[in-house]
Amino acid sequence: MPSARVHSFPAVIGAGTRILILGSMPGVASLAAQQYYAHPRNQFWSIMGVVCGAGPELPYARRLQLLQDRGLGLWDVLQSCVRRGSLDTAIELDSVIANELLPLLRQGNVMRLCCNGGTAHAALQRHLGQSLAREFPRLDIRRLPSTSPANASWSYQRKLRAWRRALREPPTPSAGATGLQ
Repeated sequence: MPSARVHSFPAVIGAGTRILILGSMPGVASLAAQQYYAHPRNQFWSIMGVVCGAGPELPYARRLQLLQDRGLGLWDVLQSCVRRGSLDTAIELDSVIANELLPLLRQGNVMRLCCNGGTAHAALQRHLGQSLAREFPRLDIRRLPSTSPANASWSYQRKLRAWRRALREPPTPSAGATGLQ
């Protein structure tokens, strides 16, 4: 499979969004389906089913609505990049263009960013870290375990515990937690 420039999806966010879940870049299966986390072995929707009732058995539009009803939004740190296949490790770093996250955060509703994995967290820090620290010093930023099938070092139960904790704790301004929660 040759390298190609890929583009993320529009943000799924509403006026009530308090927690924004950030991935790095949709994989091949997601891009083909035009749906966030569409790979059948990605555990994102299974975890969302337990946490907020937005499980993979529901139609995609219904899952997105349930997330929004619970104050959750979805987006990616990257707007586009050149990548071969789906793995984050295949992203050509010199090709990356970040999404315009700052204008969205300036609206003042989002209080927590939950990065789905280390690549999303590293990209957020690399491309927006200084601006986030300067403009939003109390924004709660959390690096969560990737729900990708490539993250086999974490069991489903361990991922579920981390995600449940991050999404169920009330989002309140903090000192900017950035470690693995």
